Amino acid sequence: MKKKIAILGSTSSIGKSLLYIIKKDKKNFKIELLTANTSYKELIAQAKKFNVKNIVITDLDSFKKAKIICKNKKINVFQNFKSLKKILPKKVDYVMSAISGIGGLLPTYKIINRTKLIAIANKEAIICGWPLIQKELKKYKTKFIPVDSEHFSIFSLLDNQNKNDIEKIYITASGGPFRNLPKNQFKKIKLSDALKHPNWRMGKKITIDSATLMNKVFEVIEAKNIFDIDFNKISILTHPKSYVHAIVKFKNGLSKFLIHEPDMRIPIFNSIYNDKNKIFMNKPLDLKILNNLNLREVQKSKFPLIKLLNKIPNQSSLFETILITINDYLVYKFLEKKINFQELIKLIYKISNYKEFQKFKKIHPKKLKEIYNLRDYVHLKLDALGI
Repeated sequence: MKKKIAILGSTSSIGKSLLYIIKKDKKNFKIELLTANTSYKELIAQAKKFNVKNIVITDLDSFKKAKIICKNKKINVFQNFKSLKKILPKKVDYVMSAISGIGGLLPTYKIINRTKLIAIANKEAIICGWPLIQKELKKYKTKFIPVDSEHFSIFSLLDNQNKNDIEKIYITASGGPFRNLPKNQFKKIKLSDALKHPNWRMGKKITIDSATLMNKVFEVIEAKNIFDIDFNKISILTHPKSYVHAIVKFKNGLSKFLIHEPDMRIPIFNSIYNDKNKIFMNKPLDLKILNNLNLREVQKSKFPLIKLLNKIPNQSSLFETILITINDYLVYKFLEKKINFQELIKLIYKISNYKEFQKFKKIHPKKLKEIYNLRDYVHLKLDALGI
């Protein structure tokens, strides 16, 4: 029997990687739903290629154009996620949540009750809305797999082991394009320099987050949420080759680490198959890398945003939404060349410490509406600064 699939954000790099995997084994999969925001032409092309009858396009103009194109085709076009029960009358076997940004939280939350298993690649959903997502997962008995390479590695290493057995979790960072750049040279960094990631091919926004190491701040928050472990038990190590993705040190003296090529298709492949006999990448171990792992602690003087982790409460709060929003806003200012790289780092740190935002550290997220209203509120505050 074919495994029924839905992909939220099928035109993203994660979505396209999943489609690449499915393409090689079409006979065992049936895609019930694909979604995108504005990339309607690419989405329609995907629907045709994989014989998908239902697509969601959230941008209104793109939705209208897609409706015209699909008028005489056997493709149902929806503009939001209100029709999920109609699109997916029975639970599908697997959903990939690959929509980027806080906008991905709502559809991720909404689709949990329509699937047996959800793989989440959307950082913001886990960072801002984890208590709400966790509640839905339990309510509808939906299984969850994290897709970020670091969190998938931890998930695999723990294999349902008791969290009380853990002494420390280490997640690795490549160090980005400025790992070896002296701090006194940071003032010369250009946008084109920040977009040259040494190991991964990603979107512009996440590539900048990697250059500032803000992505590791977010990944630590994700790890804290997913594995229900305090911040003081999670550390970051730089590892230039991105071959080791996580290390778990147990109280019994044992430590485990997981290695794979810096290719997101590997955790995606393993999330959809969950079958150790399936072959995806038949490459030999890279002994050259293994013999020179070069694991080191992060230089906080060069990457000061790591210090933000000391200011985030262990209990999930609305402050995480503020942090995500500030970072998103300022990264796009940098991409538009409105601020330079050093200003980007200084402003993220400075604004996130504003007194008016500190009270949200004590407020636990209870509704999606709270998160989205707070995001809009922070945007207004940032617009008023005139950056």
